[in-house]
Amino acid sequence: MASISDMVVTRFAPSPTGFLHIGGARTALFNWLFARHHGGKALLRIEDTDLKRSTQEAIDAILGGLDWLGLDYDAEPVFQSQRAARHAEVAETLLRHGHAYRCYATSEELEEMRAAQRAAKLPMRYDGRWRDRDPSEAPEGTPFVIRLKTPQDGETTIEDLVQGRVTVQNEEIDDYILLRGDGTPTYMLAVVVDDHDMGVTHVIRGDDHLNNAFRQLPIIRAMNAIEGGWADPVYAHIPLIHGADGAKLSKRHGALGVETYRDELGILPEALFNYLLRLGWGHGDREEITKEEAIALFDIGGVGKSPSRFDIKKLENLNGHYIREADDTRLAGLVAEEIGPTADAALLIQAMPVLKVRARSITELVDGAGFLFAARPLALTDKASDLLTDEARRLLARISDHLEAEKHWTSDALEANLKSMADELGLGLGKLAQPLRAALTGTTTSPGIFDVLVLLGRDESLARITAQSI
Repeated sequence: MASISDMVVTRFAPSPTGFLHIGGARTALFNWLFARHHGGKALLRIEDTDLKRSTQEAIDAILGGLDWLGLDYDAEPVFQSQRAARHAEVAETLLRHGHAYRCYATSEELEEMRAAQRAAKLPMRYDGRWRDRDPSEAPEGTPFVIRLKTPQDGETTIEDLVQGRVTVQNEEIDDYILLRGDGTPTYMLAVVVDDHDMGVTHVIRGDDHLNNAFRQLPIIRAMNAIEGGWADPVYAHIPLIHGADGAKLSKRHGALGVETYRDELGILPEALFNYLLRLGWGHGDREEITKEEAIALFDIGGVGKSPSRFDIKKLENLNGHYIREADDTRLAGLVAEEIGPTADAALLIQAMPVLKVRARSITELVDGAGFLFAARPLALTDKASDLLTDEARRLLARISDHLEAEKHWTSDALEANLKSMADELGLGLGKLAQPLRAALTGTTTSPGIFDVLVLLGRDESLARITAQSI
């Protein structure tokens, strides 16, 4: 028997009717990791059959988001809309071999059927009225759809890698449509045909698709009976993500597109990768896991059955860890992109070790670096303005004189200088540092004041202090 590494093929199959949201990104990650862990193939399919709602913008955002997360694929993306002829071919094969049939029921007849079912409080499903009728009973030229002839008795059991054994009575699955009246394939047919043709062995997706598996298996098994070589895939249906409060994930919880985390929230890709990995999958108590470690450790057995809870604060804290670990030149480049033409890359690289200590996002890094490129006269926050009383401004004048005499503009020398001044005045160092920070940065929060002085340099520092002193 072949080993699992010889046969694993997974696929991520997003619909480009919107951007790559957080749940889809996690599904993509789990598929990619499972394939990489087992030495198999990870494939990508764009399910763009809803041509009215699918957009090129969404396709580009999905591809860009996957690339940003570091998920590469082993073949060019398959676009489902380009395979309609193949889908129709399979439907015709099923029809020809008696596993499907033409249904000539009109929309009015079907609505009457549903109304009767509602009135009788019965499940809403097609009643099979054309299942055993001769097509010749329909008037010539009557439009029709092609429906699958699903098993009517017995049961179907799936050994799901996450959900365990799940059984459904076959009578619960109605004869659903394979080809619409205009000849276009339905989702159920297209997915099965594409998975087969792409050689997919493991279908890893959200557990909202679990019922679809029981509707898709009859197609697979009918085609296997006709042609052979259509094997049931191995299923793994992952619980959905909920908000921190346990409710269904929504935008208020963080159900945003991946590009929003990147562009607006300032999240690093390795942080989102790590966070999504730990969202419903675990390996002991480990929180920080690199991509290489994830590939080595990941398997579906670590995925829990309960919905995971998305916590934006945990993501931000994890992002802070990766910011502290990140290369200063890389971070400086990301910050410079946000600041624009006024940014000095060399100065940002120099500042990064002190800026990134407490930052939890690129956005916070950008805000923290703002004082470096602020033009005089400095705009003051309300809190900074409140600090600069007349007494504080007179103190700034004395600080300016003291610092102007300093020959060594280093952090240690400046600290010694101001400590000496504080001792002379009988003040705590904080009494000097608070108005000094306001004068130098326009805010009440910043890196250490001596780091600020060094980063701004002698001339700019003294100019800013003088501008706020009296």
